[in-house]
Amino acid sequence: MSATPNSDSDSNQIYFKQLLSGRDFATDNQLAQQMVNFVYLIGDKSTRECMIVDPAYAVEELLSVAEKDDMKVVGALATHYHPDHVGGSMMGANIDGIATLLEKTDIPIHVQELEAQWIMRTTGVSANHLHQHQPGDKVKVGDIEICLVHTPGHTPGSQCFLVDNRLIAGDTLFLEGCGRTDLPGSNPDQMFESLQTLAALPDQTVVFPGHRYSDPSSRSLAEVRQTNYVFKPKTKADWLQWFS
Repeated sequence: MSATPNSDSDSNQIYFKQLLSGRDFATDNQLAQQMVNFVYLIGDKSTRECMIVDPAYAVEELLSVAEKDDMKVVGALATHYHPDHVGGSMMGANIDGIATLLEKTDIPIHVQELEAQWIMRTTGVSANHLHQHQPGDKVKVGDIEICLVHTPGHTPGSQCFLVDNRLIAGDTLFLEGCGRTDLPGSNPDQMFESLQTLAALPDQTVVFPGHRYSDPSSRSLAEVRQTNYVFKPKTKADWLQWFS
């Protein structure tokens, strides 16, 4: 997959915010502090509309962040079904997520088609609340276009979001490492292929991961390819010896 650099006007028009759980929101939630999830707001400064990527832990606080920035939340994007990204039961805790978001505002939740059933089981939301997408689909918030990149491996319907040379990578790719491939729905073979798909993006693409497992909070793809050990094996057979 290739990406065409957006114009300067597009870059100036985009509203983009990276929020860290346990620090920027949900500051009194010990699980949020432990899991160090990132939530993202993507929007159009002209239309004052935005979407939330992976709303979890403190939905009302996330909505308040957008409101304080004079932005209206018109949708949500889910990278995958795990409760620390979309809400649900995890480690004995009930995590706030898209179910609460839908109680507050009637908006579409954009998911990859293969992830829909998993998300419904995890969160309890119904199918009519989910907008199910195919690989390569695009959604728009205002005039800002977001490309949905299907990256199975961590889960069957994991997806990343490409916007304005930024890659919101969820749990597919971290700055160091990648998502686990030993969980329900995981597939090491598919993870290798998904990582190759992401590695083919332009050098200047900036990777924004789903968790802060390293410093800094983002890094160019050129740097990630050079330093991240998941890109050291050059064949699938070699990769599987390490990660399957």
